[in-house]
Amino acid sequence: MRPMLSLLILLIWTTFAWAQEAPAPDPDRTATGGATTLEDILARQRGEKVDNSHRAGNTGQGNVEALIGQLGTRGIASDSDLYRALRYGSADITVSSRSPAAEVIIQDSGMWWLNFRTGPLRLYGTYAMGGMLAILLLFFLIRGKIRIDGKKPGRTVTRFTGFERFGHWLFGGSFLILGATGLITLYGRDFLIPLIGKSGFATIALACKWLHNNLAWAFMLGLVIITLNWVVHNIPNRHDLKWLAAGGGLFTKGSHPPARKFNAGQKLIFWACVILGISISLSGLSLLFPFELPMFAKTFVVANATGLPELMGLTLPEQMSPHEEMQYAQLWHLMVAFAFLAIIFAHIYLGSVGMEGAFDAMGTGEVEEQWAREHHSLWLEEVKEADASRSAPSPAE
Repeated sequence: MRPMLSLLILLIWTTFAWAQEAPAPDPDRTATGGATTLEDILARQRGEKVDNSHRAGNTGQGNVEALIGQLGTRGIASDSDLYRALRYGSADITVSSRSPAAEVIIQDSGMWWLNFRTGPLRLYGTYAMGGMLAILLLFFLIRGKIRIDGKKPGRTVTRFTGFERFGHWLFGGSFLILGATGLITLYGRDFLIPLIGKSGFATIALACKWLHNNLAWAFMLGLVIITLNWVVHNIPNRHDLKWLAAGGGLFTKGSHPPARKFNAGQKLIFWACVILGISISLSGLSLLFPFELPMFAKTFVVANATGLPELMGLTLPEQMSPHEEMQYAQLWHLMVAFAFLAIIFAHIYLGSVGMEGAFDAMGTGEVEEQWAREHHSLWLEEVKEADASRSAPSPAE
């Protein structure tokens, strides 16, 4: 998973870099003695890269003679020098707290994280979810509900066992609650505070945080169960190509390409759930245990070792504070969640209002025999052969 994660992060990082406007040329700093200029401040607010080397290396120690006698009891360290040293990690400090990373008094990369989280990430995530819902609505208006074409014989076939359904609902139900609580956390300040006030939102946000942190374990357990239950049935085979070539019969009435227990579309959703589920679980664990399970510095080391970032003019950071690790993990967590939600929207649609008889598979575990014949004909043949084999009389000894 680490090389794949490295490549994905590299692509996203490249997108961020290209999205930034070209930095303005550095002003003449001789007039200010290297101090921050108004243009520096405005450029930083616009999200542009600012050369801070003149300040990171100017923390007062190189100007001792000029400072002596000017600062009184502060000695040779001015407040500006102290804050600058704290910001760039060069201050020799002692803190009373013994908690991890307590020495990080000023965390310099917090603003770009906040701006990206509340800006482009939330915007394009909204487009992804809204776009999927619009596509599903358009598909329903054009195609309508996919009905069972043949005559129903009134016989049912066991599609999923109770344990299979338990794993599915544990995984899917916990994901929906995690998605809802995550979206409330992301969008709630803008939409809920005007409706219920700050104190009301604070109560809801606290409850969402508790649910999100604790239901994550149910989600991961469900992921393990569905993977163990169905990984064998989701290995691609030649019938998947026929199913894909026919569009799964979703766009043409009366078209039912053959499929085993899972068709190609279901396999795509399964593997997407497994891959995205593992990824979002790892980033979630990194957020729950930021000091024990950092992810991104190690991942960026692997990415830089490939040489691809250098070819693109990038250098991914290989050393991060726990705060930076959490910021990257939270952004990755959100990006995966948006993709996950868009896929699950399509899955929910086809498993409920989009297809007649589909919900029964996970509702009761039993499906109409004609439904199975139309959508999973090869699997139905296997089930009937197994039933016939079990009911055949044993030869007399």
